[in-house]
Amino acid sequence: MTGALAERSLTVPDARDRDDLATFLTHATRLDAAAVVRMRRRGDQHVVAWVETGFDVLASRTVRARLIPSDVTVAADGLLSLMASAGAAPFDPGFGMDSAWRGPVPPDTGFVHVDDVPGRVLVDLAERGVALAREHGTDHGPPVSLLDQDVVTVDAADEAVPVSMRMIFALNAMKFLPDGADSGDADDRVRVRVARSWVRLDARYGSVFRSRGAIIPLLVT
Repeated sequence: MTGALAERSLTVPDARDRDDLATFLTHATRLDAAAVVRMRRRGDQHVVAWVETGFDVLASRTVRARLIPSDVTVAADGLLSLMASAGAAPFDPGFGMDSAWRGPVPPDTGFVHVDDVPGRVLVDLAERGVALAREHGTDHGPPVSLLDQDVVTVDAADEAVPVSMRMIFALNAMKFLPDGADSGDADDRVRVRVARSWVRLDARYGSVFRSRGAIIPLLVT
């Protein structure tokens, strides 16, 4: 490995992780051909990849990999191409685009599990939402009134966490929810977690995050 590569490299040794990351990047670039992906090292063995979905929701996928330096932002399509040719070998992930990433990413820790939602429920909501978006949407996408609608409220102890259609659309667009026969799997559940500033949905194939702030408030009774 050259000195330059040693200072900046991504290594994804296992083919399954390369496939997972490639699938994640493929869905991201279908949403936005100019998408950028932010990668952050988590411990010694994992890397978390982040993309913006266009719904004011972030999507992430964690794979076993090694990243130098610990935080890198590059073009998603370029990374997809470079990874395909690199295989298991270390490679430069592409030209740095740190200035293209707007806003923070959620923390690695601090999330509290609220409850689980059956995957089938969210698949049904996504399908109904897509149908409504086709009927009432414009060239700019689904109507804002549909996106901002809270479609699920998860209760636990003294708090209720509303989940908006934005998060459901993001899960569906990134293909994190299984469809077809797999969507009826009794063990397929989506975990709802919250942190001080974020709501998080963990599905089978990835996670989506939305800032709580004033958009998704935490209701305490």
